[in-house]
Formats: sequence, C-alpha cells, structure tokens
Amino acid sequence: MSPIYYNMKPTLSLMIIPDTLAHVDGHPIVTRTYSIFRDTETGNPLLARSKESSLHLEVIKDPNYFGYITFELPDRLFSYTPNEKNQLSGDEVEQVIEFLSHLRENPTLWTVS
Repeated sequence: MSPIYYNMKPTLSLMIIPDTLAHVDGHPIVTRTYSIFRDTETGNPLLARSKESSLHLEVIKDPNYFGYITFELPDRLFSYTPNEKNQLSGDEVEQVIEFLSHLRENPTLWTVS
C-alpha cells in the first residue's frame, strides 16, 4: 500500500506506511497497523518501498523510524510501540492517530493505484 505523508509541523514531516492491505469486493480496506518514519525525502517512492518490508518482530535500525501505531478498536483503543531511540511525544502520537482516524473514516480521501 502507498505511504501516507503527513506534515505534522514545520520541523517534522512523517511517512506513515500501512503494513497490510486487504481487498473486499474490489474495495481497499485500510489496515490497522502503521509504521512511522521521518520523511527525509518527501514523496520519494524508492525510499518508501525500501521501508515497506519492515517487520515489527525484527529490530528496525533505521535512524528515521519512530515505531508503529496499532488501531485495536477504531475510535476507542490505540497503542503506540515506540522505537528504542526515536519516539514521538504523547501529543504527536495523538495528532497522528487523529490524522489516520480521519483518513480511515473518509474513504473518498484514499488514493487507489
């Protein structure tokens, strides 16, 4: 699935990679787990593709990796698993959850390739 780019603030742009994609009757279903990286080359598809195969079972050594967010129960229960070295603040995690929730609730905003 394509990465989602989010400019959180002037000094922090994120590349959020949905970890899975399912299709039901030809319609995309947004995943519930999202890996979060600092976007150092805004919109570079090669950079995004190199990060898509990251597994949460492995230690990710990418210096731009912030961890991942899991939507346990959409709109009610979320979890953030931070990277050991780079972490988002509580306010930043909340902003990312609000941004992703807005996308999840509005399928017209999804870009399907």
